[in-house]
Amino acid sequence: MVLFRQSMNKRNVTIKDIARELQISPSTVSRALKDHPDISPETKKQVNSLADRWNYRPNPIALSLKGGKSHTLGIVVPEIIHYFFSSVISGIEDYANEHDYNVMICQSNEEYKKEVKSIQTLVNSRVDGILISISKLTRNMEHFHQLKEKNVPLVFFDRISDEIESDRVIVDDSEGAYMATKHLILEGRKRIVHLSGPPSLAITKGRIDGYIRALNEFRCSVAEENIVKCDQVQEAEWIVPSLMRRNPPPDAFFCVNDFTAAQALNIVRKLGLKVPDDVAIVGFTNGQLSGLTDPGLTTVDQHGYDMGREAARLMLDRIRDRNRPYQTRVINTDLVIRGSSVRKN
Repeated sequence: MVLFRQSMNKRNVTIKDIARELQISPSTVSRALKDHPDISPETKKQVNSLADRWNYRPNPIALSLKGGKSHTLGIVVPEIIHYFFSSVISGIEDYANEHDYNVMICQSNEEYKKEVKSIQTLVNSRVDGILISISKLTRNMEHFHQLKEKNVPLVFFDRISDEIESDRVIVDDSEGAYMATKHLILEGRKRIVHLSGPPSLAITKGRIDGYIRALNEFRCSVAEENIVKCDQVQEAEWIVPSLMRRNPPPDAFFCVNDFTAAQALNIVRKLGLKVPDDVAIVGFTNGQLSGLTDPGLTTVDQHGYDMGREAARLMLDRIRDRNRPYQTRVINTDLVIRGSSVRKN
């Protein structure tokens, strides 16, 4: 008896272990743990007491095989450290937990191969559905087609694939970019450069569209040279100085994300220029970073937490009804004005 109890500490306890110890059948243990009315109160007490002492936990994979559901959702994001994606994860997790679901989180690190591997890991873990924002390098959508063939529910958020028919949640990138650019124009800026994302992403296209729409509305010239791919801090380190060497230089930057905007702000100041007097800067995210720069960063709020909750809601709706029409939810954006874009009177 002592040797057997010691072995329980070295591996996961099973229903068979409890049944062997109490000299009853595994099915009786299973029904006792589920408070089945056919099992006597004394047997239930013995089973639950031993289960507590041995720290018995049901095997989630075994439960999923038996019941058809693991009550676990898989999430794949490009970067967990990114404030926007961590906000989305929080929204997904809160909604999932409210409905007795757990989550497993993977990050692709903006790598296509790691994205594919993450999805395979989640499928092998028998998650009930996968929520994903695709990486910057994802071009081949075969792994998503395979999910569809396996009938694994799929919800895209933020970065989506138009090639795959699925539920999706996006922000109104075009309107957010339009508001940001319009704000800069109304502040008297004439040479607004848009530091954009990878051209393959739908969010990039939406933000370029909003930028151009605002310029056209106010009859400002739209120059191809003023739309520059630059969505990383490392890229901004050499791209922003090169742009500032133009004659005349830009008097405003509308950036695809807050990290790039914050770096542009730092570089402009290092060049001896004032923000916003000489150059105005607007970002896109409204993460914690935007309130820590000097001056504070004007930015577009994407409402990541709301996006996460909506994505989780769509997923659970899909799990409950596989045949309902696919839906696209659009999260509205807000312009948060701080000191980086407004001259002091």
